[in-house]
Amino acid sequence: MNARTDTTRTRIVVVGDTLLDVDVTGTSERLSPDAPVPVLDVQDEVRRAGGAGLVATMLARDGHDVTLVTVLGQDDRGVELRDGMPGVRVVAGDSGVATPVKTRVRVGDHALVRIDEACATPPVPDVTADMTAALEGADAIVVADYGRGLAAAPALREALTRVAETTPVVWDPHPKGAQPVPGIAVATPNAAEARGFSGATGSGVPFATAAGEQLVADWSAHAVAVTMGEKGALLRTDAGDSRFVPAPSVTAGDPCGAGDRLAAGVAVALAQGASTEDAVAAGVADASAYLASGGVASLLAPPAPVTVPGSDRDAIRVAHDVRAAGGTVVATGGCFDLLHAGHARTLSAARALGDCLVVCLNSDSSVRGLKGPDRPIMTQEDRVELLLALDCVDAVIVFDESTPDEALRRFQPDVWAKGGDYSADELPESRTLAEWGGRVVTVPFHPGRSTTRLAAALERVG
Repeated sequence: MNARTDTTRTRIVVVGDTLLDVDVTGTSERLSPDAPVPVLDVQDEVRRAGGAGLVATMLARDGHDVTLVTVLGQDDRGVELRDGMPGVRVVAGDSGVATPVKTRVRVGDHALVRIDEACATPPVPDVTADMTAALEGADAIVVADYGRGLAAAPALREALTRVAETTPVVWDPHPKGAQPVPGIAVATPNAAEARGFSGATGSGVPFATAAGEQLVADWSAHAVAVTMGEKGALLRTDAGDSRFVPAPSVTAGDPCGAGDRLAAGVAVALAQGASTEDAVAAGVADASAYLASGGVASLLAPPAPVTVPGSDRDAIRVAHDVRAAGGTVVATGGCFDLLHAGHARTLSAARALGDCLVVCLNSDSSVRGLKGPDRPIMTQEDRVELLLALDCVDAVIVFDESTPDEALRRFQPDVWAKGGDYSADELPESRTLAEWGGRVVTVPFHPGRSTTRLAAALERVG
């Protein structure tokens, strides 16, 4: 199954430490006369839930039924956190300390300084019966340990160990936190955390493999996914299997929350029945999409309707960003069933016409309507993945109709490129592009290369 586009509502319980995050952004064009330090002219200040609260916020915006099990300070900031997580059911005990605040000061994409208030590690908090009871009946649980003691509470650990026998638990550890309880489905340490926990040395995939193997044994976990930033993740299972999950290439600025997004994506996929391998792949893809959409800043925008496929959002975002930078948006379309050299040459030629290329791809049902019940040979998920693996393709949008007209209207490309032995004015998309002043261009056609001929040849060989 493709967990990223499945909009089934699931019940996710998030367990962990909650902080108040404050993002202060502005411009800096001069130094202070009192000291050689930059002066920030504040343009915006955003206050939001951080830590486990950020994970819960992400999942609630995705349309899931979310319960946050945490502890909060009995102060105004604790009240602010409760009020700042709409759609999240909060089951909280008393932290016994003031609410921790992390303020990040930024100039554009550049971090200037971070200011921590009340962030010293507190004693392990008490856990209420309501907090442990909230774990029951979940489809999946995410433990977002931020090293402030909740994940070390004995009563909570006992409850999590019991629930892990029947419910997938994803544990996102912290260098100062407790080790995961036995029996969890997946732990998601980053490379630095995995190095500290395991003592493994080296770098890259060999290091991540060794660290994952060690941590699976040390933590009695079913699997450990060592996340490796923009490279992806290395998954090691208790069956002794290792799998590298590459991340899609994205241009990203602020990485805040990417690990949270990954853990949340893994939990949702497991809740919806995905295998561990597919769940980690879904989490990696979700983290990359989160970064590509602007990271934590994207949480400030109104949530997108859950019925819009992820590929649509990516295509619309790419078109918007390129157009905002003054670039030219190019689109092309087709079934692309069994990619061959003719496809590659046509796509490359189309990309050369502008600054990005969005491929409008016929869905499986659309291909069947055009080609017959035996097509497509490859599912739309596989066709999307193969297209995105090409350097010349920036995004893919899938459409169910027989023509891409409605898909084109969603992002309004400047150029529609089509390979063929006909003139541009003969293409049916010409009338659609004319609605917003776009133009239609034909690119070189390569006779003798076709999916139909390739499929027939494969059938004869078989």
